[in-house]
Amino acid sequence: MKKHSVVIVDDHLLFAKSLQGLVNAFDEFEVLYHVKNGSELTKKLLESENVPDIILLDINMPVMNGFETMEWIKENRPSIQVLALSMDDHEETIIRMLRLGAKGYLLKDIHPEIFYKALNEVISNGIYYSERVATTLLNTLHGGNDSEVKNGKKLKDTELAFLKLACTEMTYKEIAQQMCLSPKTIDGYRESLFKHFKVKSRIGLVLYAIRNKMVNSK
Repeated sequence: MKKHSVVIVDDHLLFAKSLQGLVNAFDEFEVLYHVKNGSELTKKLLESENVPDIILLDINMPVMNGFETMEWIKENRPSIQVLALSMDDHEETIIRMLRLGAKGYLLKDIHPEIFYKALNEVISNGIYYSERVATTLLNTLHGGNDSEVKNGKKLKDTELAFLKLACTEMTYKEIAQQMCLSPKTIDGYRESLFKHFKVKSRIGLVLYAIRNKMVNSK
């Protein structure tokens, strides 16, 4: 049986080696190589004809971080499925990686069984998000009816402006300042859109907007 190839991009050697051992213990997967940052990865991908199926990408790395690396992969090797693997559980970080094209976001303290499931889900369905990162992401991406946006109420200009800003790394306080509105008004827009799009988190809102081409995913 042909195994799915995996590349690890992480500057912590001990963690990377442990992760490599775990991946290689799975019957369906094998690690091609490990690199310490995005710069080393881009060189490897340009030099080698062997393109991996999955890249496990850390975010906080020297030289070339995960965001910069994700941008390069999206432009130069878009066929590769990327799973972000980080200790950073901040909403802004997760949203940024999703908008850059990551197919999943995993926290480094997840159980091996969940990690194994994530690898298989990415191969089978092209996407995976654990419940801990966001409980409604899979429903947001794969469930629901695309016509909800077309057949639902038309968003007000202010709601659409808020939605676009919510799909950035700005905090709600910064969005309020940008729109010259009170935080309470911004909270009202947020809750209204959560209810309208049937999502429960800002991440779910962003993914819904990207999926339905309501905002630019770049």
